[in-house]
Amino acid sequence: MELLFVVGARPQFIKIAPILRTIKKNYSEKIDFKILHTGQHYDKNMSDVFFDELKISKPDKNLKVGSGSHTVQMSKMLEGCENYISKIKPDKVIVFGDTNSTLAGTLAASNLKIPVVHIEAGLRSFNMSMPEEKNRILTDHLSSYLFCPTDKAVDNLKREGIYNKKKLKGMDNEQIIVIKCGDIMIDMIRLILKDINNTDIIIKNYPIDKNKYILATIHRESNTDNIFRFKKILNLFNQIEEKILLLAHPRTKKIINEYNIKIPNNVLVKKPVGYEAMVILEKNSKYIFTDSGGIQKEAYFLKKLCLTLRDETEWQETVDLGWNIIGFNDKYNTLLDAYKELKKRENKKLNHPEIYGKINSSKKIIEALLN
Repeated sequence: MELLFVVGARPQFIKIAPILRTIKKNYSEKIDFKILHTGQHYDKNMSDVFFDELKISKPDKNLKVGSGSHTVQMSKMLEGCENYISKIKPDKVIVFGDTNSTLAGTLAASNLKIPVVHIEAGLRSFNMSMPEEKNRILTDHLSSYLFCPTDKAVDNLKREGIYNKKKLKGMDNEQIIVIKCGDIMIDMIRLILKDINNTDIIIKNYPIDKNKYILATIHRESNTDNIFRFKKILNLFNQIEEKILLLAHPRTKKIINEYNIKIPNNVLVKKPVGYEAMVILEKNSKYIFTDSGGIQKEAYFLKKLCLTLRDETEWQETVDLGWNIIGFNDKYNTLLDAYKELKKRENKKLNHPEIYGKINSSKKIIEALLN
């Protein structure tokens, strides 16, 4: 079987790693693969470091699309993906999550009648103003194989008419395959936790103490392209006592510089880090503040309370179980009120079921594709 993986952003580099390890370890005689990197994330700290650290094979092709508006970026990606897929003619094209790279790979493969495999299918935030929501919905409806992390994700697909053995006219195979496989990131995070031996070295890079700091990330357009909302987040940072380590996405750094924003004294603004360092910083934090979907999940895996700096989440299970609070929510008058609610839960014994599976999601995915 010839597979093409289309990746382009930090979360996808993390998700592809356990699958490639599984292929190399157990299925190298049955599967050949190539990697197409769109170049959506091109900053060294957001791209190269992950390939090196997670031992991901170097991309066979890098489109180097760089930054730009959604339309400009998508047009470059789509043209590049279509040209490369036409050239190598894989049996299946595999995409991950909800980025522009995911949609570009999906559209290109679908146009060329190549079956699409969507890993992390079925997620819904029910907010169509988010580019990610549009990307994931379109990808799901064009995919032939949909691997879902949770029961809720499967239910979302059922409601939209995407389910096992349902034939859709014009699709690239005779039936749509929907499989609940658990979350692929569990495989990766458990490998990292097993091998971590640099905890003290990482923590000493910053003037922080274990379990006494808040780890924060901000990168979504709804926060970085809205100065009023961005200042609301910084105002929250200014109102709390804990030291905050803000790992600033290039887009976040740009808005800070562009508007000459004064950073509160308790906030350390630093560059993004590699995956192992990120897991160490998450594991040793007191709380996590983020607008990232992947980090919300990692917070849950690591049993860390999380304040999500968004209006909603596609990981609703974490909210239902009490581990995650949505900051921009009608339930709270201010972000500070949401934070106070988070603190109240610190000493509560919250239920923590394995809603994202245990391990071996990557093996389940490969076995399903082979069979």
